Amino acid sequence: MSSSSNEYWLISAPGEKTPQNTFERLNQATKSGNDKLSENFKFNVPDLKVGTLDVLVALSDDLNKIDVYTESIVRKVSSTLEDVLESSAKGNLNENLRIGGDMPPALYLQKFVWLAAKYPVRQSLRAIADAISKDVNQIEDDLKGRLNAYNQLKGNLQQLERKSTGSLLTRNVADLVKKEDFILDSEYLITLAVVVPKNLNDSWIKMYERLTDKVVPRSSRMVYEDSENQLWTVTLFKLVQDEFKMKCRENKFMVRDFQYNEEEIQAGRSELDSLIADKKKKYGPLVRWLKVNFGEAFTAWIHIKALRVFVESVLRYGLPVNFQAMLVKPAKKNTKRLKETLNQLYGHLDSTALSGQQLNTMDIPGLNLTASDYYPYVFYKISLDMLEPSR
Repeated sequence: MSSSSNEYWLISAPGEKTPQNTFERLNQATKSGNDKLSENFKFNVPDLKVGTLDVLVALSDDLNKIDVYTESIVRKVSSTLEDVLESSAKGNLNENLRIGGDMPPALYLQKFVWLAAKYPVRQSLRAIADAISKDVNQIEDDLKGRLNAYNQLKGNLQQLERKSTGSLLTRNVADLVKKEDFILDSEYLITLAVVVPKNLNDSWIKMYERLTDKVVPRSSRMVYEDSENQLWTVTLFKLVQDEFKMKCRENKFMVRDFQYNEEEIQAGRSELDSLIADKKKKYGPLVRWLKVNFGEAFTAWIHIKALRVFVESVLRYGLPVNFQAMLVKPAKKNTKRLKETLNQLYGHLDSTALSGQQLNTMDIPGLNLTASDYYPYVFYKISLDMLEPSR
């Protein structure tokens, strides 16, 4: 049971004289002189409709799956926002993760209030779980559609930008040459653009005129170079260009498929400008949608946690419903002592949890737990490290 600075433990214990007494007892137990083992908060779960034992057991299984799925969507929306945010804003990601516009996730968790208007408590537990699942499914579907459209636009833009900044083997030749570098509108002559590795520079100069017949003497000019290659133009008769290209390949010179055309060059620049403008146009609405729906998904996730605490508490502690759910933020250096304190405080609730007995030999309806995460009290870990997978 390790913890990070953004980790909380959501637990519940049976009510004593009153649920308030249960909370006060936890606070007393986690004080160690001037050293606090944890910071504790009440986690208020409303009076929900219990239903039958069979319904609770089945729902417990389903809630575990819904919990995992909902958390994955919360983290997916968060990581997508990280990816979409411009580089200058990435450092401020946490400032963009808000619930209801202005509340940080940790504060929402600490001050959790059930949204009765959205998830009426008079409904059955199953109906509430289904409503939350429906909301999260809708967020996932919308995210896929919006993200696919944005990524396609971004990919097209990156492809054009790579052609403007990449290697001479792939870069857009039109950005590197001038109109006067080419023989245009000639019935017989054509100017080709050839990429020559720098280490073959001398070979090109010595060989190009003799690669085929009908190459215009002294017509080759170097027009651009990068760290590895040089771009040369050369003029020859059109009828030998296929043979010339073949000879170039044999000598590790690459003829780029490029013909100087003012209209096509301008169209390419217009396409790039259009994609840049389109990306800017879609960027703002997508960021706003991600911010809003992070809050919606996070709210749904914590409501699922509340449902799980209620269901597991009833299965563990029985009827009538009498338990106190509590949010515990462990002090990082005192995690081990806190675990021991909680076991001392609640160990009497289920001695098998402390005996090391393996859960696969235990018959506990509705509890999908392994031996390593089963405690005498109801326990769920909540990690608010939104850009990291939950441990």
